[in-house]
Amino acid sequence: MKAAVWHNVKDIRVEDVEEPVVSSGKLKVKVEWAGICGSDLHAYLDGLSMEAHPISGQKPPLTLGHEFSGTIVEVAEDVKNHQVGERVAIEPLIYCGECYACKRGFYNQCSQVGFVGLNRDGGFAEYVIVDENMVHILPENVSFEEGALVEPTAVSFYAVRESKLKAGDSVAIFGAGPIGLLTLLSAKAAGATQIIVVDISKERLEKAKELGATTVIDGTRDDIVPTILQLTKGGVNVAYECAGVQQTMTNAVASIKQGGQVMAIAVFAKPVAVDMGLIMFKAADITSTLAYRHVFPEVIDMIATGRLDVKPVITKKIELKDIVEEGFNQLIEDKKQAKILVKPSGN
Repeated sequence: MKAAVWHNVKDIRVEDVEEPVVSSGKLKVKVEWAGICGSDLHAYLDGLSMEAHPISGQKPPLTLGHEFSGTIVEVAEDVKNHQVGERVAIEPLIYCGECYACKRGFYNQCSQVGFVGLNRDGGFAEYVIVDENMVHILPENVSFEEGALVEPTAVSFYAVRESKLKAGDSVAIFGAGPIGLLTLLSAKAAGATQIIVVDISKERLEKAKELGATTVIDGTRDDIVPTILQLTKGGVNVAYECAGVQQTMTNAVASIKQGGQVMAIAVFAKPVAVDMGLIMFKAADITSTLAYRHVFPEVIDMIATGRLDVKPVITKKIELKDIVEEGFNQLIEDKKQAKILVKPSGN
C-alpha cells in the first residue's frame, strides 16, 4: 500500500510499504481522510525522536498522521465490541495503563504517552492498525471529513471544558491556527459571549471572524493588551494561549481580569517567562492541558447535533501523493490554510 513515511527532517516520502496485519486486540481501518496537524509539521521541520517508543517499540522511519477517520475492514478474533463496516474516528493516544496517571484515569498524562502517527505507524496510509480502545463510532450524519477533525477538536474542547469558562464570560484566544479556531468554536458552544481573537495573519483573523469572533486584533499591534482591557472593562475571564511563544503568553497573562485564568493549549518549543507578580496581584490562575481524555464521544455528539460546526476549519483537501508539496509546504507558506485533509490513494 501507499504511505507517507517520515525518514528525517524535511524528508517525508510517499512510498510502497507492506499492508499491516491485524494482531490480538487490534483492528484494521481503511483510512478515508487524515488531517495534517501542527505536530506533523513540527516533525517535518524539526524531527522526531530516533529512539524506539517504550510501548509501541517502533522508531523512525514511520508513517505519520494521527487525525483520521475511516472504515473498519478487519478485526482480531478477540475484539468483541466492534465489527467490519463500522465508520470510525480514532483516538490515537498510546498509554501504559499501569503508571500513577493511568491508574487515576489520566491516560493522556501517562509517563510514557505517545501517539499513533508519531510513535507508531499512523493514518497517512491506505490502511492502519489501531487498538480496540482507540475506536469511536461515527453516526451516519457525521462525514468522514468531520470525523478526521474529531481529534484536533477534542484538544480544544477538552481545554475549554477544563477551564473556568462559564456561560456569558469573555475570552481572548491568542493564535488563530486550527487549534485556536477550534477553541473559538468550543468557547462559543460553551456560552462565551465576547470572543476576542489575536493573530498576526490577516487571513486567519478573517476566518476567525467568519466563525464567530466578536473582535479580531492584529497581533503586530503594540496596544493589544490595552485594547482588550478596554473592550472588556478590565480584562477577559479566560485567555487561551494557542500560539506557544513568549509574547502571546505575556499578553495572555496581562489580558485577564482579577480572578481570571490563562489556559495554555499550545506546545511550547522553548521555555517562557511568566510575570508571577501580575498573577499574584490578580489572584489569577495559569494552567494547561495535554491532549484530551474521555471526551471523544461528547465531541462526536456535538458535531452530530450541529452544536460544533467544524467544516469551515477545513481549507483544502488533497491526495496522498501530493502531501509534501500541497500539504506540508503549503501550510508553511500559505497562512490562509487552516486544516488540510489528505485522502489516501486507492480510496
